[in-house]
Amino acid sequence: MERKIKLKTLNEHITCEICRGYFIDATTVTECLHTFCKSCLVKHLEENNTCPTCENVIHQSHPLQYISFDRTMQDIVYKLVPNLMENEMQREREFYKSRGIPCPKDMPQVHESDDKANEQAHQEADYHRQDEQVNVCLECMSDKLRNLKRRFIRCSSQATITHLKKFLAKKVLNGIDRYKDIDILCNDELLGKDHTLKFVYVTRWRFKDPPLRLQFRPRVDI
Repeated sequence: MERKIKLKTLNEHITCEICRGYFIDATTVTECLHTFCKSCLVKHLEENNTCPTCENVIHQSHPLQYISFDRTMQDIVYKLVPNLMENEMQREREFYKSRGIPCPKDMPQVHESDDKANEQAHQEADYHRQDEQVNVCLECMSDKLRNLKRRFIRCSSQATITHLKKFLAKKVLNGIDRYKDIDILCNDELLGKDHTLKFVYVTRWRFKDPPLRLQFRPRVDI
């Protein structure tokens, strides 16, 4: 026998303590595992370095490097709350429209492939093609690494800096397992491994004209 549960009994587990709304781009503090809307948490951390819930120090100087997108939580919220995802997408489109910027979700996607069989196989699989897409330019800032033959890539806004590190390691270090030997920066600021490209685009690139320009170099231990 199925047991029905009222949504309000789950609200305390799926709402942001800062804005009191349902999680949007759910983001978790890696130190204490408290979750918030990404925009709420980022705004809070611009002036503070503590968790809004438990007030534990996340990091003395770089708290933004110790938060990560919680895809599982966000999927749960979208499944539990009727029409939340659709309404949020509509608000996002209105946000871009009010600023005269085309919404990335509505831009046509170009798939480049010389091999039709491979192209069909990729289309049949879900490689987050329905995600918002980000145009990225990867620039080498060290003569110790070789430049990419193709500096421009297009990928999901939910891809993380770790994904880019693995891509670069395969291309310039001949081994994906060496991804930890690479640093990625934006505007000369080192990016955290769990930052998504959307997060970087909003908080570091600040909606400047695409592509999102990132630099890479051999890892520097601080």
